[in-house]
Parts: sequence; C-alpha cells; structure tokens
Amino acid sequence: MTVLNPSGNSRYRGLILSIAAFLALIGILLAFTFYTSSVLERNTTLVNISNKTANNAQSIIKDLFDLQSSIGEHINSPHQKRVRERLDYNTKEIDQLLVSMREGSEYTDVVGNVYQIPSIKTPTELAALEEAQQDWSILKPLITNYLKDASEIRIDSSDELALAYEQAKTSSLRMNDALEQLTNEVYEETARQASTIRLIQVLGVAAIFAYFLIFVFFFVRRLRDTDAEALAARRETQEIMETVNTGLFLLDKDLNIGQQHSRALNGIIGEDRLAGENFADVLRGRISDKDLRTTRQFIEQLYNPRVKEKLVDSLNPLHKVMLHNASGEESTTSRFLDFKFSRVYEDKDIARILVNVNDVSDAVYLEQRLEKERSQNDMQIEMLTTILNVNPKIINEFISNTKAHIDKMNNILKNPGSSQFELEGKLKAIYREMHSLKGEASALKLHSFTKIASDAEDKLDALQNQGKLSGNNFLPLAVHLDDLLSLSNTIETLGERINQAAPKANNNAKPVMSVKTVPQPSVVQAQVADVATTNINVDGGNEIDLSDESDDEHLSYYQDFAKDIAIRQGKKIQLNGHNLAHINIPERLKQPIKEISIQLLRNAVVHGIESPEARQSAGKSAIGSIDLEMQRDSQNLIIALQDDGQGIDYEGIRHKLIADGRFTQEEASQMTHGDLLKTLFASGFSTKEHADEDGGRGVGLDVIKALVKEHNGKLNVNTELGKMTRFVITLPAA
Repeated sequence: MTVLNPSGNSRYRGLILSIAAFLALIGILLAFTFYTSSVLERNTTLVNISNKTANNAQSIIKDLFDLQSSIGEHINSPHQKRVRERLDYNTKEIDQLLVSMREGSEYTDVVGNVYQIPSIKTPTELAALEEAQQDWSILKPLITNYLKDASEIRIDSSDELALAYEQAKTSSLRMNDALEQLTNEVYEETARQASTIRLIQVLGVAAIFAYFLIFVFFFVRRLRDTDAEALAARRETQEIMETVNTGLFLLDKDLNIGQQHSRALNGIIGEDRLAGENFADVLRGRISDKDLRTTRQFIEQLYNPRVKEKLVDSLNPLHKVMLHNASGEESTTSRFLDFKFSRVYEDKDIARILVNVNDVSDAVYLEQRLEKERSQNDMQIEMLTTILNVNPKIINEFISNTKAHIDKMNNILKNPGSSQFELEGKLKAIYREMHSLKGEASALKLHSFTKIASDAEDKLDALQNQGKLSGNNFLPLAVHLDDLLSLSNTIETLGERINQAAPKANNNAKPVMSVKTVPQPSVVQAQVADVATTNINVDGGNEIDLSDESDDEHLSYYQDFAKDIAIRQGKKIQLNGHNLAHINIPERLKQPIKEISIQLLRNAVVHGIESPEARQSAGKSAIGSIDLEMQRDSQNLIIALQDDGQGIDYEGIRHKLIADGRFTQEEASQMTHGDLLKTLFASGFSTKEHADEDGGRGVGLDVIKALVKEHNGKLNVNTELGKMTRFVITLPAA
C-alpha cells in the first residue's frame, strides 16, 4: 500500500472555488431559462385550449344545423346517430375545457394526448373566460334537453332541436368573441414575458463572459507556477525510474498506464511506447481473451474499497503469465512475466494501482521441467502398477495390439486417397482403430493412453463433422500416434525390467472367455450384418487352447473394466460370467473376440443399463445385470452379451436422426425397425447427447460391425423396450 501526500491540493482550492462560482452563474442562468420556458409553455397550452374550445363551439352549431336539416330522416339512421354522438362529445368536452381553464387541471384528448392546463389568474383573462362561461350556461341546457329524448322514436324532439339551434347561433358567436379576447390577452402577456427573458439572458451571458475573463487573467499565471513545480518533481521521479531494474508503472481506473514508468518496463514488456497507453490494449493478443477479461475484473476489485487487498491478491490472473510476442506466435521471444498490483492511497481513497512486473521465465521453465519429470514419474508408476497387477500375457497382448493398431493407422494415413469418399473411408477406419485402442487401455486403467486416445478422438470427431476433408487434415494425428507409441515402448521397457528378475511364464496358456448361457427371449430379431466375403483358410487348424489360464482372472479383467465405466456413468452393474466353458479359440480370432467383448461391454453399460433411480422407478433392481457368453461348435464361435436395461428405443433413434439432420421427418417415418437398427452401427451416430471417455462418439458399434465383416461373421440383435438387449455374434472358426 502506498499513500500520496495530499498537501498539494490546497493550492488548487481557490481555482476550484472560482470554477464552482462560474458554474453556479451558468446554473442560475439555465434555471431561469427553464423557468421562462415553462411559463411560455403554459401560455401556449392556454392558447391551444382556448382555440379548441372555440372550434368545439363551431362544431356544435354545425351539428345542430345538420340535425335541423335532417328532420324527416329516421332518428336511428347511422347519420343521425353519428351527429348526435359528436354533439354529445363536444358538449361534454367544452364543459371540461372551461372548468379546466378556470381551476387548472389535467386534460386528455380523444387520441390520448395529456395536457396540464394552467389556471387563469389575470383579471382580464378571467373576465373573458366568465363571459364565455355565461353564454355556454345558456346553450348547454338546451342541447342537453334535446339529446335526452332525441333517440326515442316515440318522442318528438324537433322543438327542442329548434330552440337549441336558434340559441347556438347567438351563444357560439359570443363565446368565440370571448375566447378570442382570452387568446389575445395570453398573447400580449407572452410578448411581455419574452422581452423580459431576453433582457435577463443578455445580462446573464455578459456577466458570465466577464467572469470568465477575470478567471483567465488571475489563474493562468498560478497554473504556470504549479506546472513548473510539477515538472521539477517529475524530473526527480524520472531519475528514479531510470535506475530500477524492475518494471514499475501506475494504472488508473480506466486501465491507462501513467506517463511515468521505469525504463526497464519497455524491455520486459517488449514495447517501445507504453506511457499513456491502455494496459488492456498492450496485453491484447499477447495473453488469452479469458485472462484479459479476468484482469479487467481483478483491477476493478482492487479499486473497490470494500475488498481487502490481501484477499484479492490471491486471484491475480497475471501471476507468472505467458506473454506472447507482438505477432501472437509462440516462439523464443514469448516469456513468463509476474505482475504484482498494490493500491496507492490519497487520503483514504484509492487513487492509483502501482504495478511491479518482473521477467520470471527462467524460474517458470525450471518449474515446468520439474513438473514434466514428476508427470513422467507418475505415469511410470501408473504403468508399473498395471504391470504388477495384471497378467503378463495381457500386458504383452496390449503392447502388441497397440503397435498393431498404430501400424494400421500409419498404413491408412500412407494410403493414397484424394476423393471425398476415400478420405471419409480413411477417417472412419482410423476412428475405429483409435477407439479399439482406447477401449483396451481403459480396461487396463492406463489413463495416460486413454487420455491421448480421447484427445485424438476429439480431433477425429471434429473432422467427421466439418464436412469437406483434405489430406492435410490428417497431419496432426501423427503427433498422437507418436505419443501412443512412446507410451507403449515405455511400458514394454518397464515390463522387460521386471521380467528379468521373474521366471518366464508359459506363453502357451490363455484364459477361457466363456460365460454362462442366458435363455434368449422371444422378441423381434433384426439382422444387421450378414457378410459373406472371401473365406480365409488357416492351415493346420491354427488354434490355441485357453483352458490352462484362470477363468476367474479373465472374468475379473472384464468385471473391473465394466465396473470402472459404471462408476464414471453413475450406474451399478453386475457382470455375470460363471460356469465358464473350456473352448478352443483360433489364433486369428483371439484379438477380434477381445475387442468385440470390450465394445459390447462398454455399449451395455453406457447405453443399455439405466441409472439406479430410473431402474427402481421401472420396478427393477438398482443393480443392472449383464451376461457374457461364448460357445463353440464344429464350425462357428459364438459371442453373446445380454443386459436387462432399457432396450433399444426405435422412436428415440428416429427422433435423433431427424434432430441431427440425417433424415427428414418424412424419410425417418418410413424407416423400419431394421433400418433404424442399422443406423446404430453407422460411423458417427450415437443416441448419447454428449460424448465422454466411455461413449457418445458413434464408433463402438461401428468397430464391432467392421470386425464381424472382416472375419466373415454375422451379427444379430434382439431387444425388448424397457426390458433387455441381446447381441449375438457368430464368427467362422475355420
């Protein structure tokens, strides 16, 4: 906190008082002008109301004459009714206007305009108004007497009309004369007031001009002396600013940098001119827009006297902030700067903010290196934990599969393709490989792999939604592939180091992946894929016996995977897999079966099983049940997964297709359940509103479809809304 010396304010006291007196003179003149304007407005209103009353009187005699001329016409004809209504309205309005001019009141005309009618006070004006009132008092009863029975067909009102008409000839003329006299009186009074106003205004302007000349004469010299003293003080401050090594400057409430700052500030900020510049403009483009907005709010709070300075200092957004170069590109000229803000008080008021800025790039880079090393250590600990808690065969399979996925993606990227169809095919193929890799990493709780794969999926999803593709769109994916390969090599190296001290495991033993058979309910069956492509012959029946690996350990792998997804999704599940059958799985199907199982489990937990609350509301157990099953006959290997969740909502799929703009409402309404089911297996389509680590990208089922097609298999789906969904995948064993 810094406090300024306020003693210099006394030298400006005389100047302030003189300016106040000058402004007071102007204020008095303006107040008088406003008053005279109100007087003129009063007179104008009186003239308008007087003229309106005279016009109404003329209208009355005209309506009476019209009615007199229309004797013999049916009294309820539209013409007669309209004239009588106008006559009645004008009679009431003249009554109201005469009373308003005498007493002063508010008047609203037929179109809604509101007038504040001033009362008449001068004797001559009152006499003219009284004369008009007397003539109206004679005419009004005759009009009222006529209108009373004019609409009654059985009563003859012609005599009353004749009397009113004859009286109107005389009374309306006298009323017009009286009202004209009233108008003339108001005009004369207005002229006298205008002359007085002009005289006073001329005298007031002359007085203000004379005072201004005196003000200039006596105070300009004093201001010169004050400026000379300020200049001397500024020179002293400048000497100090030339010698300090940190950036020092003052900020006002509008974020304007003071005219004086330390010489070191230019080098630290990287700007030649800073004095008088806006601090926000200096930072714009060199820090993020979010940090810039937060900086504005932070400085506003510093100027708030009710906020403690120590409390708000912890919210400083410019603490060790990266300041990019002027071009906005991150390069060697981008540095980390640390801004510190302190209040400067004048008396008890916050006058300025003193800013102290230092270049802390070296310290920040050191912290980043240490943090990177800590992150690498944490990653290695995570991998080490996985290696120690998972069967070495599964780890080796993961490493091998990861490299295979990366090789496939690299080959896909290298394949030529320039047409939009070819590029979209490449995108879908890469998406499937990345999704499969992420599923295996998630099953092993390798969050570093999962994070990199998820980031890559975000970019792939953006490419899938952007429409037109080009070859350059795929270049950033190479970075993610390099990161994944680097992590794979790291975990492989760690595994090798551990295995050096451990006895070699029998690589021929593999776990059995069978689960109990669940009876298939009798529901509508929709076949999604029945692919018959080139048969692949495996010489020698290249099969692996998995019976010597622990069934419980293999089931635990899938149970942990499903449980982790359920926790993230806020659900409860039970994966059933007892009564495992010992089966022989061909080598070529080992990895596809694993990938299919992972994707089916993920799909069941994310899309099939409901939340505990929803399940209980539907009369189900809060814990969802998932059954995984494998069977083997002489020709085929069958994988089945069934959940007791919400089933497939075909109408929900239809509405989602319309909402996403894939089909019009008419097209979607004509789609069969089979058509709708096929869309679930289309790349990029998902019924989940928001994508997350576990689903919502529309890739999982596409992966399953591609694997089934690749291995000449069949895929069947059975579902019952609100009760269950069952996937059955049949793969040729030979």
